Amino acid sequence: MNLKELSPEFKEITGLESNTQVFKTYLAGDWISTKELEEVVSPIDLTTFAKVPRLPYEMVDSTLSRISEKGKWEIRDLPGEKRLRIFHEMASLLDRFRNDLVEVLVIGNGKTRAAANGEVNASIERLIRADLDVRKLYGEYVPGDWSSESLETEAIVRREPLGVVLAITPFNYPLFDVVNKFVYSTVAGNAILIKPASKTPVPAILFARIAELAGFPKHALGVLTIPGKDMDRVVSDKRIGVISFTGSTETGERVIRAGGVKQYVMELGGGDSAIVLDDADPISTGQKLVTSITSYSGQRCDSIKFIFSEPGVYEKLRQTLLEELAKIKVGDPREDVNMGPIIDKGTVDELEFSVKDAQEKGAKIIFGGKRVKENYVEPTLIEASKEVVKSLYLYQKEVFLSVAVLVKVNNVDEAISLSNSRRYGLDASVFGEDINKIRKAIRLLEVGAVYINDFPRHGIGYFPFGGRKDSGLGREGIGYTIEHVTAYKTVVYNYKGKGVWEYM
Repeated sequence: MNLKELSPEFKEITGLESNTQVFKTYLAGDWISTKELEEVVSPIDLTTFAKVPRLPYEMVDSTLSRISEKGKWEIRDLPGEKRLRIFHEMASLLDRFRNDLVEVLVIGNGKTRAAANGEVNASIERLIRADLDVRKLYGEYVPGDWSSESLETEAIVRREPLGVVLAITPFNYPLFDVVNKFVYSTVAGNAILIKPASKTPVPAILFARIAELAGFPKHALGVLTIPGKDMDRVVSDKRIGVISFTGSTETGERVIRAGGVKQYVMELGGGDSAIVLDDADPISTGQKLVTSITSYSGQRCDSIKFIFSEPGVYEKLRQTLLEELAKIKVGDPREDVNMGPIIDKGTVDELEFSVKDAQEKGAKIIFGGKRVKENYVEPTLIEASKEVVKSLYLYQKEVFLSVAVLVKVNNVDEAISLSNSRRYGLDASVFGEDINKIRKAIRLLEVGAVYINDFPRHGIGYFPFGGRKDSGLGREGIGYTIEHVTAYKTVVYNYKGKGVWEYM
């Protein structure tokens, strides 16, 4: 599969090899190519559509030196209003090069054109709304008057950038996640190294070119195209002050073990629960749940994976779910479909294992459950009893595609208990009108966000998101991640014996 011809502004960072686009990568002001290349495969037909450099560690090390010695000061010394001006120019360039970015997201990720456009829109808005992050950058004044020990002193508490942020991004939102981590890291005055997912590195490279065109400080940005398995040496580097990671819980734990003492923002495994109360509207609830289950083929950390329904609405909800799932078309995302391919065949293998596991333990496959071809799969709905659901592989792991388990519960207490018993705690939804039950769920659910009468959607991060338990550390969101990429510095002024506190 071939990409369409990109805009002239990207010509100098690409070349052709056997009719395949070969991209350079950006390392602190230089566009780099290497002899050893990594193939990038399109999930649409599993053929190579691009190649990117495979960086040796020596290049990574020299890039880290330039970023930590020059880049972190270039961005820190750039006035904040100029940073915002650059962000706005980058937003304009994203819109200008929309067709290139959409093409790469469709071919490289298997996204429908509508979903790809949505990701570009979110990226543009995130850059424009960087001004809202700034509200959390201001410091505080602390009077010393309230302690006899500190009398005749006062302090200011300021927030300072930590220097270099390493942003490790996932495959599923390879443009937006790069933009989001870039914005909150650099608006605070940090330099940034981006390690994109090996399956989807091209959007990060195009974004680096856009940053360069917009005038972003050249030594304050790098894109590391190296395999994840080679990252231990990088994450442990003491020149890196913060690691912002989005990915699986297992990989996140490995990053923390290798990284050592640093600041971390970790958005890890999810797979959310929905609690449906007796007085919920089964039609609108079912429609919203199917949208969540099937959006980007379920390859979202905030996708609904479990539906715990009270008995009064259960049958009507079940019927609606089946009717709405039957409307979903699966196929080539360049055509008129709702669901495209899964990023790789291995994840579909895991679904087949999960389906077999569920059947062996007494659950029923009431919709889908089958591989359409290689890495295409039907949306899947499994019906399980509350006694069986905890034993399912799907309950214990996050299977990253369009699959959900429907469970009838006696009451909201059972629903809350089943939701909380999972190792993950990213988001939850509650559908219904009984305010007492809703308030109880809000209070007791062990998650980072609760959505009332809607399915979880992190969007641009206007509302903060992030998980508890094995779903992560910290929060991402406009104005909320700043505290994780900056450090407090307290400055104490001593006026003792200077007469400042004496009454005239």
